Amino acid sequence: MAEFSVNTHRFDPYKNFKFRVKWDGRYVAGISKVGALKRTTEVVEHRVGGDPSTSRKSPGRSKFEAITLERGVTHDPEFEAWANLVWNVEAGLGAEVALKDFRKDIIIEMYNEAGQLALAYNVYRCWVSEFQALPELDANANAVAIQSIKLENEGWLRDREVVEPQE
Repeated sequence: MAEFSVNTHRFDPYKNFKFRVKWDGRYVAGISKVGALKRTTEVVEHRVGGDPSTSRKSPGRSKFEAITLERGVTHDPEFEAWANLVWNVEAGLGAEVALKDFRKDIIIEMYNEAGQLALAYNVYRCWVSEFQALPELDANANAVAIQSIKLENEGWLRDREVVEPQE
C-alpha cells in the first residue's frame, strides 16, 4: 500500500516545521514550537487462579499528555490572557479563576512543503496549567526570548475532513 494515496510519487513524510495553531477562530501569532500529541493507556494485569504463572494484560485508563506551545516574546497578549483565566492575581479574593471560559478547544494544523494543509488535529477542553512569561535572561546570550504555555487537555482527534492535498 502506498504511504500517500493521492500523491503516489511522494516518498518523504511531512516535515515538522510548517504548522499553525488556532483557537477562538483565529491563528495565534508567532508559535515556533508545539509539543507532541501523546496518548498513554495504562496496562491492567490480572490472572485467574488456574492460569499459568504469567499474567494477562488488558487496557485500563487512557490519558492525554499536556502540550507545550512556545513562541518568541512579543506584545501579543494571547498566552497571558488565557493563562490569566486560570489564575489572575489581580482579580481579587475568590475571583482568581474564571470557571466559565478557561477551557478552549484548539486546532493544530500541519502543512506540506508547498504550504498546503495536509493534516489537522482538534484538541479538546484545553486549559493552561503552566505559563512562562519570560525565560531566564542572560546579558551574555545571543538568543530569542521565548515564552510558553503548557496545555492540559482531555483528548484529541484527527480532523478527517482535511484530506491529502494534490501536490
